[in-house]
Amino acid sequence: MLTPSRLALIVAATVCWSFVALGQGYRGGNRGPGSPYGRMYDPRTVENQQGEITRIERIPSRGRMFRGVHALLKTDQGETLPVHLGPEWFIDEQEIVLEAGDKVQVRGSRVSFAGKPALIAAELTKDGRTLRLRDENGVPRWSGWRRRGP
Repeated sequence: MLTPSRLALIVAATVCWSFVALGQGYRGGNRGPGSPYGRMYDPRTVENQQGEITRIERIPSRGRMFRGVHALLKTDQGETLPVHLGPEWFIDEQEIVLEAGDKVQVRGSRVSFAGKPALIAAELTKDGRTLRLRDENGVPRWSGWRRRGP
């Protein structure tokens, strides 16, 4: 039976957890620099690619409450390369809107993801405007989402 004191305890625990989660920038999963995914970014494998976006995909993260945004890039060399951009909630807040047919330049770390080559993007440039996603070490900008900075 749910007594008033148990209800108060549940509410207090929920509120405390919410403040802890918000203070840590929790957004439904850990893809930050310390996670296995975050450790995939390797500054030694950073390269530049340019080409045309053929498709934008919003992919559910396994066991998480958000979707990741990926762009399929047909490079100028003819390679089709998935480009991992970031979580949907972050990408949707940016001023640059990406669509199929866009000509872009991407700087990112070449990795093997699910056994296939991919880029984890640090920067993407479209029409002379740059979307910065990670710093030089691969730390995602959304991990410091509340600190508005360069």
